[in-house]
Amino acid sequence: MKRNLFFAAGAVLVGFVVSQMASAKPNIIYINADDYGIMDIGYNSDRYRTPNLDRLAKEGMVFTEAYASAANCAPSRACVLSGQYGPRHGVYTVNNSDRGKPQHRKLVPIKNTLHLDDEMLTIPEALKVAGYTTIHLGKWHLGEDPCTQGFDVNIGGGTSGSPYGGYFAPFKGPMAKYNEPYGKGTHSTDIFAAEAIRFMRENKEKPFFIHMAYYAVHSPIQKVPGMVEKYEDVENLNAAYASMVEKMDESIGKIIAELDALGLRDNTLVLFTSDNGGICKTSSQAPYRAGKGSYFEGGIREPMVVRWPAKVKAGTTCDVPVIGIDFFPTFLEAAGLPVPQGKVLDGESLMPLLAQKGSLPDRALYWHFPIYLQKYAGVEDEAHDSLFRTRPGSVVHLGKWKLHEYFEDGRLELYNLESDIGERENLAKKMPEKAKELHAMLKVWRKEIDAPVPAQLNPKYDEAADLAARRTKPRAK
Repeated sequence: MKRNLFFAAGAVLVGFVVSQMASAKPNIIYINADDYGIMDIGYNSDRYRTPNLDRLAKEGMVFTEAYASAANCAPSRACVLSGQYGPRHGVYTVNNSDRGKPQHRKLVPIKNTLHLDDEMLTIPEALKVAGYTTIHLGKWHLGEDPCTQGFDVNIGGGTSGSPYGGYFAPFKGPMAKYNEPYGKGTHSTDIFAAEAIRFMRENKEKPFFIHMAYYAVHSPIQKVPGMVEKYEDVENLNAAYASMVEKMDESIGKIIAELDALGLRDNTLVLFTSDNGGICKTSSQAPYRAGKGSYFEGGIREPMVVRWPAKVKAGTTCDVPVIGIDFFPTFLEAAGLPVPQGKVLDGESLMPLLAQKGSLPDRALYWHFPIYLQKYAGVEDEAHDSLFRTRPGSVVHLGKWKLHEYFEDGRLELYNLESDIGERENLAKKMPEKAKELHAMLKVWRKEIDAPVPAQLNPKYDEAADLAARRTKPRAK
């Protein structure tokens, strides 16, 4: 039977928790944008209009060093919902791990796990012990149906990483049921807002957990009529993308406005962030390097805002590095729940930071990607070479220092993020002791978490062909 240990222990708590404490527990709304970069939010860049997110930031706490747990969609989401680093659940990428041409891959990558195992205890399952009603809206990407993984209601979630049939009705797959009631041409973000509002109205007397996981602003890039026109004459801006950003912001505004109108504002924790960095060819993440799929800052540094008037002081900022695996323990503590028996959580609760009554233990943050991820735009991806956004490796971040290790050649790259946020000057040779210290930490962490390191050579690899195909400068136009 699924998670026997957890439910045996949890059953003892259910009666007391639900009957005596449920009414005091905060609602939790976790809003997760898709492929939305650190420089795509209004308070960081005047390129985009995000008045509702900007208002949310003014009413809550902005985290200036927030990180995704992985640099692309499914692994990032698996880490958040499980509360665990990638090696514990095996979801490292989307689909296969041997991306790109075989003659360019020196190593045989570790096999990828496609979806989060149904046996894995997730955030909504843990919260349901305390009487929470749960809903998922939008992109799931971790299995066939979110309702088998802790949600009472599923609005549009399935295995797809892209919106089913695009952003405008008629839709396909699990979104098809909304074609008739909402009508042709309806934007999916409008449907998600309407369904979230319906859910809040129906459940306003008891604690709820909303996982608002927009497909936006993932490809395909589709113009939003009525919004795109204002961006079409702006130089060096993808107008269609900008209209998608604004449309998502509008949807968030509708949800927050209804939350406040229902009188649920003070006792609702709203957390907004993204699953990974933006695609830098579509939207530059400068001064951060690279974007989605890369473990440079542009691929993993995220916008993050938390509003919870009962606990979080408005207009505050936090510069402590935090990461997606911190959300599980944070939501548990917010709900007054202990860590479930037998459940391993790799993150830390952010409650001391939110309440400004303490800090977190000194710690390093880690990423492990024993896989290949092929290029989007070649040199314009700002990766190491024009063939891959990611080659197999690991990363550790501690204080102002960040160390990359790459398994193909054992290369180490050390960056001082305080003086070089763009990660352009590799200090590994200038500061060998610091590189050695962080590398040792990285190896210990991999051993503790049983992280697999690819070592098998790929028989199809052609070093000459690999090196000849790489470019470091764009081709002349």
